[in-house]
Amino acid sequence: MDILRTPRVTLLARPQFLEPAHLPVQWQGESSDGERLAEFAGRLCYMSQHNPAGRTTADYLRNILTQGHGSVFEHSTYVVLIEGISRSCSHELVRHRAGWGYSQLSQRYVDESHAAFVMPPAIQGDPELESEWTRQVAAAQAAYVSAVERLMAKYEWVESKVHRRKMAREAARSVLPNATEVKIVASANVRAWRTMLELRLGEGAELEIRHMAVACLRLLQQEAPSLFADFDIYEAKDGSEASRVGFHKV
Repeated sequence: MDILRTPRVTLLARPQFLEPAHLPVQWQGESSDGERLAEFAGRLCYMSQHNPAGRTTADYLRNILTQGHGSVFEHSTYVVLIEGISRSCSHELVRHRAGWGYSQLSQRYVDESHAAFVMPPAIQGDPELESEWTRQVAAAQAAYVSAVERLMAKYEWVESKVHRRKMAREAARSVLPNATEVKIVASANVRAWRTMLELRLGEGAELEIRHMAVACLRLLQQEAPSLFADFDIYEAKDGSEASRVGFHKV
């Protein structure tokens, strides 16, 4: 049985900007495709492709953030694979709807006999709590395995083995705890990413989803620093990481 303590976030897709030859922008400074796409969309609104102020992409996007014109950020979408989070955490994440898309591991089809479990951050570091928690999830996994075996025997009359496994697993999964690991593909445009991050990076956010949000933020700041540079990661009073944002809900 694997016990996981930290989330893993992997980039799957980033924007690709194809600049139209008949509407070229006089770019200034280095930038990613996602950043240029947002700038191009903003400049189109005013037909200012000639860049009269001579702004770099970073300067231009910071001005957009200052003014709160977040609609231009909806064109740039980033897709990530998130692993090492619990089902309770994923249920928090999927509450973010506008601008988001999700594909999550199905316990109805996937065998969870060797599932991993995510230890809550609040339990980590306390030997007694860790021991008791580990005992409980191990017992839950054993109950799942036993239930699947007995249900497979109960449904032996079902001709299709695939359907028989599905019937067994969909019932047996009821004993698995919220700590069971989930793998999920999440896609969102930059405006949606920023809203989720602002809400989930604050010290009042639940610890596990905050850890996940910090991992996502670090990845996005590498991919498109001008779109996420106003998020500042710091150490909270309890020693965990949190973040504050410079420009709210653009």
